[in-house]
Formats: sequence, structure tokens, C-alpha cells
Amino acid sequence: MSSTTNLYTREVLALATSLSQWPHDPGLPLQGAVRSQTCGSAVTLGLAVGEAGAITGIGLKAQACAIGQASAALFAAQAIGHDENSLRTALREIRTWLNKGGDLPAWPGFATIAAARDYPARHGAITLAWQAALEALSSAPKPG
Repeated sequence: MSSTTNLYTREVLALATSLSQWPHDPGLPLQGAVRSQTCGSAVTLGLAVGEAGAITGIGLKAQACAIGQASAALFAAQAIGHDENSLRTALREIRTWLNKGGDLPAWPGFATIAAARDYPARHGAITLAWQAALEALSSAPKPG
């Protein structure tokens, strides 16, 4: 039995394949793309935002391991309604959890990929969707 058997569970693989629900749309007005320096995984996404700066539409593509894909799916499933500030808070919580442990991040679904915390080589892939979204949002006109 390999050491990654507990990492790539059926739930993780199902979550990873669920990304097809949010296909990347290069026509969305805000675009972001990031690559992990540690593992080479990449996420490209497009976002639409409302007048208040909250996400109203999303499409993404993840070229990553199953953990990176599953994490991107967790992001996509809950991204609608979030704004730049809430995504920054979520990313900070995720990074703290990855580096120091403790309680799971508040972002829904992290229990599914919790075993990945013990695999530092996967940490870079886990945060990619939040990073790409923040990159996209940084180019948006500020509300008000």
C-alpha cells in the first residue's frame, strides 16, 4: 500500500473530477493564472463580479494533481458571493492551517483534502485557485 493511498481517496478523486462543472471561460472579464513553484501545478480562471465587487461567475482550469484539482473544485463551489477581502482572509487561514496545523480552514469542504496537509509538496497546489482569483480581482475596477 503506497503512502498516498490515504491522500487520493474516492472523495478526493470525485471532487477533482467535479471541476467540469466550472469550465474555464476566457470571455469572463477578469482573468488570473498562477503556477506553483514547488510542484508546477497551475490554475487559470475567469471571474465576473457585481458592482459591490463580489464574484458572480466563475470558470477555471486546473493542471494539477488530484489534490490541486480537488482544492480548485472546493474553491469554485463556494466562490460566488465572495469578494477580494474574504478571499484574502480564506487564503490566510488555509496557509496558516497548512503551515501550523490546528483547525481546518473555515472554507467549506476542507475535511475532504485534510490529509494533504501532511504532504508539503502538495501545499502549493492547494492554494492556487485563491491566488488566481486574487490576481484576477486585483485588475477589477474598485467599487464605489
